[in-house]
Formats: sequence, C-alpha cells, structure tokens
Amino acid sequence: MFRYLLPFLTLNLAISIAIAQVSPEILEDGRVTFRINAPNADTVTVKGQWPDGQTPLTKGEKGLWEGTTPEPVPAGVWEYGMMVDKMRTIDARNPVIKPQRWPKTSILHIKSNPPDHWDLQKIPHGTLHSHDYWSNSLKSWRKLVVYTPPSYHTTKKPLPTLYLSHGFSDNQASWSTHGKAHSILDSLINQKAAKPMLIVMPDAHPVDPEARVYETYGPKNTQAFAKEMVNNVLPFVEKLYNVQTKPSGRAFAGLSMGGGHAFTIAFQHHDMFSQISGFSSAPPPVEYIKKTADVEQMNRNLKLFHVICGDADFLLERNEETHAAMNELGIDHEYVITPGDNHSWPVWRGYLIDLLPRLF
Repeated sequence: MFRYLLPFLTLNLAISIAIAQVSPEILEDGRVTFRINAPNADTVTVKGQWPDGQTPLTKGEKGLWEGTTPEPVPAGVWEYGMMVDKMRTIDARNPVIKPQRWPKTSILHIKSNPPDHWDLQKIPHGTLHSHDYWSNSLKSWRKLVVYTPPSYHTTKKPLPTLYLSHGFSDNQASWSTHGKAHSILDSLINQKAAKPMLIVMPDAHPVDPEARVYETYGPKNTQAFAKEMVNNVLPFVEKLYNVQTKPSGRAFAGLSMGGGHAFTIAFQHHDMFSQISGFSSAPPPVEYIKKTADVEQMNRNLKLFHVICGDADFLLERNEETHAAMNELGIDHEYVITPGDNHSWPVWRGYLIDLLPRLF
C-alpha cells in the first residue's frame, strides 16, 4: 500500500517546497507573506513603503524565515527590502527589482479594483523600446528607453514627445519598470484624457556617480546631461521616430535629480522645449538662476513651467527658495505644494498622472 501513497506524499512535499519558495505571496485577505532563506541570521525584518510597512519574520526549519503583514497592504506599487541583521538586501525570491545603479529594492505591486492608471488593463497598449546609442558628447555608449503609444504605427502625423528624467539612485528603466509611465499613459490615452505622445527616458547619469554624494556630483552631471540631451538624445530620437521637431512638440519633466535637470533645461534650452516640469526637484543654486535667467525669452518660449513639491518632502525648502527667486526675477511659472506628500515614487506617479493631460 505504501507504494500507492508514495506519489501523493511526493506531490505534497513538492507543493510545500514550492509554497516555501514564494515571496511575496499575496493572500486572499490582502495581507502579504514574505520569505527568505538566511540560516545564519539573528533577525530578519521586511521594511516596506506602505503604511506601517515594518514586518518581522520568524525563523523556521532549515533557516527559512517567514512573516505576514498584520494588515492588508493597500493597492499600489510599493518598494521594500529585507533587513537581514544590519544589512539591507533585495527579496531574492522576487524577480521584480527596482532599476537602480546600486540595486537594493524589490517591488510589490498590489492591483486596484477597479484598476488604477498604473495597473495592467485590457486596453490598447503602447510599446517600450530599449536603445543603445553612441554619445558624441561623452565618447561612450549610452542607453535610453522609448515608449510609443498604441496609435504610433497607424498614424502618419508626427507625434509630440515628453522627455522624462529619473532621480539620483535610478537609471533609464526606472520610469517604466517602477514609475509605470507607459501604463499610466496607456490608461490616460484610452480615457481620452491625454494626447498620444512618445515618452523618452534617458539614462540621467552621463557622469558616473560612483560613490559620491549628490552635492559634489550633481552640478557637473547636470551640465553634462543638458549638453547630451540637446546634442545627442534629441537628434537620435528625432531621426529614428516620427515625432514633431519644433519646441511646441517637446516637453521635459524630471523628479529629484531629474527635476534639477528640468530647471537647467528651462534656463539654458528654453528655446528647444515649450513645456517643463520639475517634480520634488533638486534645483540649481539661486545664484545660478539669477546669473543664467533670460527672463524675457523664458517667458516667451515656455508655455508651461511647472514646479511641484510635497510639504513633507526634504527638498521643500530648496524649492521654496527657488520659487521666491523666480518670483523676484519675474519668471512666469506655476508653483504647487501638495499636502502630506514626501519624496517617493507613489507621489511622483500621481504628479505624472496630473501632468500628462496638460501637455500638448
């Protein structure tokens, strides 16, 4: 009789092993279970971006740690990491990792019902294209990601383009993989809330940051980025894709470090873009603004100069100083402070959702 039970025992063992390898596991009640194999660890804790996101794990057989959030995790796209003793690491069982120059963050995507803009929906979808291109400015190979809307191959009319820059720790894939920019625009286009457009997401690090802090690295990198943008990225995109090539068909937006890039583009290349937005920006020094601003030309060229930051963001004070300086100089701009918002991707997805319908 044992030989008849053996296949069932083997199957049950296989199922148990498979479950033990799942992390994160979204339960029917909305709670989430995390697992990691760390036989030599003394403590393991999940630190997540969602409210009350700290969940201790318990050590089980063969060094497998396991723990479940006490409450359901709200719908959204959340960051989390595993604290194994004092070292932060990704969830090794989760293949969805936030694109970064120094990867240390996993992604937990809890879908909304009904779907939110960043959720995958049964609607027409655009296409993401990954490119390697040669930068004459940097004398090196560079990367960028381009989104084309669902109608791209069926329309003969050149489309406008949004150039979208990421933050200090991220790379060219961050705005799509984690920011869900393509899913957001798919949804807004389907709702006829935004116009079909391309989104170009370049690597915003023409200068390798290595281990340097932003304060010593940012100004040099920003100047190199602005130069590469106009000398290499724009020509590459406008040669390869059917896009508008006048300033009225170009917009630029960025977050944090990328928001600093937006300011630099606004002050140095306002003749090449008509709409610019900085999210939670790390703006250039006030002295640079006062020295560089051609107020009359900026006000004439920029249809939209949009600056937005949360009142819980650590960069709020710098944005306030920049706003005051631009007011003093008479630079036309729209300044928005959003209550309760900090320096994080859930905030920036919301900013993008609000911005896209206003473009073009």
